[in-house]
Amino acid sequence: MLRIRGLDALQKPFPNTVLTIGNFDSVHLGHQKIFQKVVSRAKELRGTSMVMTFDPHPAKILTPEKNVKLLTTTVEKERLIRDIGLDVILYVRFSRKFSHILPDEFIRDILVDRINVKEIFVGSQYVFGRNKRGTVELLRKRGKKYGFTVSAVRKATVHGQVVSSSLIRALLIKGAVDEAAVYLGREYSIEGKVIRGKGRGKSLLDIPTANITTPVEITPKEGVYAVRVGIKGKTYKAVANIGRNPTFGNADVSYEVHLLNFSGNIMGELLRVYFIKRIRGEKTFRDITGLQKQIWKDIQEAKEILKR
Repeated sequence: MLRIRGLDALQKPFPNTVLTIGNFDSVHLGHQKIFQKVVSRAKELRGTSMVMTFDPHPAKILTPEKNVKLLTTTVEKERLIRDIGLDVILYVRFSRKFSHILPDEFIRDILVDRINVKEIFVGSQYVFGRNKRGTVELLRKRGKKYGFTVSAVRKATVHGQVVSSSLIRALLIKGAVDEAAVYLGREYSIEGKVIRGKGRGKSLLDIPTANITTPVEITPKEGVYAVRVGIKGKTYKAVANIGRNPTFGNADVSYEVHLLNFSGNIMGELLRVYFIKRIRGEKTFRDITGLQKQIWKDIQEAKEILKR
């Protein structure tokens, strides 16, 4: 997939561009539905499938006080979009100045003059331009003038529930990773680099753990999870703990994974942690022995969950 950063980097239009526009945080089932239509139509036209997205996320600029936590990093979002088979991802730098662009200017100057779009797929509630005055209906009217067509894709639903990033965010915040996976169409995962921790796992508990640092803005609720961990193309069953280790009185949140049936030095390696199911919340134990017994119980429960 070709990555283009900024409208000025568009040297010339691509042939028969089929475009979708949006933030696409989480790349959930609704987003995937749109992407698949774009890819399919571009193949029919022997054209180019393109995603236009924004960096930074508009919420970071327009409503910073809401402190919206993004579900995917830019790198992760791009990886997920690439895996679906899009040809081009175009990053448009979002700013307050850009937010003031009039809908007709956006259509004429960007969609027509710079991209030379042939077809556009957007969500049925898509709005754009200054004060969100641009609508799907306006796009269709201007499409007749400039020679492009517009398709509005209905929101995806699962068991009658509309799929949305806000829903997935709420599920992760309460630790319901198995429910979030239903709407994502995949297990929620985070990537992180193995760093040096406190060393308690091996020395005090005889249960070695890999501590990771991750750039993600939102992680599942603090607690213990059955997970799978990807390392160098291989996947291992594991148990993960997100939290402050209250038994030891830690102040900072840490991310630790204990890989089952694994031995080796992975310091500095990149891990991807796939969250399968929450086992329990964090607890404070009277002593190390109590904590150790609980961890072994967690490991056994994780094995049963992962076996299923």
